[in-house]
Amino acid sequence: MKELLLLRHAKSSWDDPQLDDFDRHLAERGRRAAPFMAREIARRGWLPDHVMVSPALRTRQTWELVSAELSGVPEAVFHPQIYTDLADDLLQLVREAPESAARALLVGHNPALEEFAARLAGTGSDKKLMKRMRHKFPTAALARLLVEEPWRDLSPGAARLVDFLTPKDLSSRCPS
Repeated sequence: MKELLLLRHAKSSWDDPQLDDFDRHLAERGRRAAPFMAREIARRGWLPDHVMVSPALRTRQTWELVSAELSGVPEAVFHPQIYTDLADDLLQLVREAPESAARALLVGHNPALEEFAARLAGTGSDKKLMKRMRHKFPTAALARLLVEEPWRDLSPGAARLVDFLTPKDLSSRCPS
């Protein structure tokens, strides 16, 4: 059984309207949420052994803050195709993950990340979590899916959504 973790970048800043979207940095709220979510990942033992990250500034910064809280995680591989609005690009990328990876983490953007998670989640997915995730996949949210087939054979509906966490869900422990 493999696991796929889908992490949306933390809250980004909109303080400079002249800045290109690709170059937007994290807002202070995002700088607090990313390490908080990383500590939750570590607490639950969901340490990835393969990491794929969008090269956009806010996703790189999210990964820097997350990886600083996790011990023994591999170097991230930065993929330009994660910075798209196409769930199909994400599917193809995950299919290329090494088969030796038992738990892969992808740090990306909406709407592609939300659409990708919803398309992967098939029979056996937690229906309440599916409804919540489809309603809103907020910044710094994490979807955890179980995958029974090899990465190369991953297809829509072939995974089970078993966890969906947001900073707000864990707000009693999250610094505001």
